[in-house]
Amino acid sequence: MRSIEMRRWLLLFALVPVVAVLPLPDYWIFQLNYIGLYALTSMGLVLLTGVSGLTSFGQAAFVGIGAYTTAWLTLNLGWSPWLTLWVGLGLTFISALVVGMITLRMSGHYLPLATIAWGLSLYYLMGNLDALGKYDGLLGLQSLSIGSFDIGQGRPFFVLTWLILLGAALCMSQLLDSRAGRAIRSLKNGTQMAEAMGINTFRYKVTAFVMAALLASVAGWLLAHFQRTVNPSAFGLKMGIEYLFMAVVGGVGHIWGAIVGAGLIKLMDDYLQILLPKLIGTSGSYEVIVFGVVLVLVLKYMPDGLWSLVARYMPRRDRDVDWADADHLPEIHKPQSGELLLDVQDVRKQFGGLVAVNDIRFQIKAGEIVGLIGPNGAGKSTTFNLITGVLPLTSGAVKFRGDTISGLPSREILRKGMARTFQHVKMIPDMTVLENVAMGGYSRGHTGVLSGMLGTNRNEEQRLFKLAQQQLERIGIGHTMHEQAGNLAMGQQRLMEIARALCADPALLLLDEPAAGLRHKEKQGLADVLRQLQSEGVSILLVEHDMDLVMQVCDKLVVMEFGTLLLEGTPKEIQESPVVRAAYLGTEH
Repeated sequence: MRSIEMRRWLLLFALVPVVAVLPLPDYWIFQLNYIGLYALTSMGLVLLTGVSGLTSFGQAAFVGIGAYTTAWLTLNLGWSPWLTLWVGLGLTFISALVVGMITLRMSGHYLPLATIAWGLSLYYLMGNLDALGKYDGLLGLQSLSIGSFDIGQGRPFFVLTWLILLGAALCMSQLLDSRAGRAIRSLKNGTQMAEAMGINTFRYKVTAFVMAALLASVAGWLLAHFQRTVNPSAFGLKMGIEYLFMAVVGGVGHIWGAIVGAGLIKLMDDYLQILLPKLIGTSGSYEVIVFGVVLVLVLKYMPDGLWSLVARYMPRRDRDVDWADADHLPEIHKPQSGELLLDVQDVRKQFGGLVAVNDIRFQIKAGEIVGLIGPNGAGKSTTFNLITGVLPLTSGAVKFRGDTISGLPSREILRKGMARTFQHVKMIPDMTVLENVAMGGYSRGHTGVLSGMLGTNRNEEQRLFKLAQQQLERIGIGHTMHEQAGNLAMGQQRLMEIARALCADPALLLLDEPAAGLRHKEKQGLADVLRQLQSEGVSILLVEHDMDLVMQVCDKLVVMEFGTLLLEGTPKEIQESPVVRAAYLGTEH
């Protein structure tokens, strides 16, 4: 982390004890304690929902695990609360891992429904066990203490809670700006691109789910000793929805949105419970109606939450280019020129009764640029997806450098030396161009989540960003590296995808319509890049509709029509073929 940013974090940590000694009324300290507890739980939802794109209503259940664990162990076995924290985290880890392994294989509305079922089942379990006091809960807990010093419910508790909260925010901030963090951020945009970059998306989904649960467990441990009582009402579905509500209103995609949302909802809840009965003339949970209206308005007019209003006016800070002296990442062994690289053997793909690809076969030798062409709907992109493991084969086989890769997931195929771009650009629009391209080097790095959180990954990060900058400059868009990827023109986005694929150091590069959206001059630049890559030992399989580009750069062409192989030959042979003219280029009169 940059020294300027670290100084800002140290300033925030220093402000916590300063606020504690200010002559604020005890009421506000009490409110800040609750806000800190709620924000800690909501921060897990920022990671899970806002960053990873996974919706969970079961966060309150993990708060309950942390709270009930410390309550039962301290009351029945006399354990120290500082020891029960780790027991609660252990139980939370196991339960979150099991629940995550089951629910995160679901998609669409099934995942939220599954977490609702998980939250309800744990709520009723807590409310019906005699050992947990049923719905009355467990009473008489002691407050936290350090030796003879009682932390209590006031200012010392405020310092403890907010230091933990800021510590969690710092770790999450460092995580999201790391190799593992970029992998987690890629989950929100689907799994296809991330898997093609070598990322095990299911593992990172489970990781995000478990991390969110652990934050909730810590909040539950604090809450139990703050309230000195534990009962199921604080861990039911209502609170699960409320935690998600806090994250969404505050800004579910922003770390600080959790604090803003928790503060707003807590204060609104307290004041509306007093104000609304006076206005209406009768008591009731009318604040829920107001919360619903607020949520609708936020989703309509501020879908990124309240923190987005603040972030909009914060100055953009470009990443310091501090990797000039960084070492190069180890390169993958390249095949010798002329060596058989890719062998597609009678590949077939059926979708029910539709045969999309019908027994296609061709080969690519090291050093070649091969074009895969044909009319729209010929099955070119489907063939691409079969080769790269995005789609399973119905029959046939694909061999790469002598090894059968049929049936392997995309991430394993990438690690063998085959990288690709997509027909429709796939990227993370709110990340910089440099960060998007650095994702291509994911498979060449090794640091994980813990290293990212603790900031011990600086050396590898420098090497990855140096690699990303080199690839951007290699294709002529190095000046865009600090821009947000979503702000680039279509042509530049396609070039960015090529740079990202090159970061994997592939022996075979598969380009799916890379010239789409490029201007004439950009196409000429792309042709120069492809020739340069070929001279450096990179073989290329190219799907493209721009025949000028194809004829200009390709050594061999494979022509498809209606999922079948029509003809294979040199560009000159293809141009002169009457069969191709009839099927693709048009007949002569």
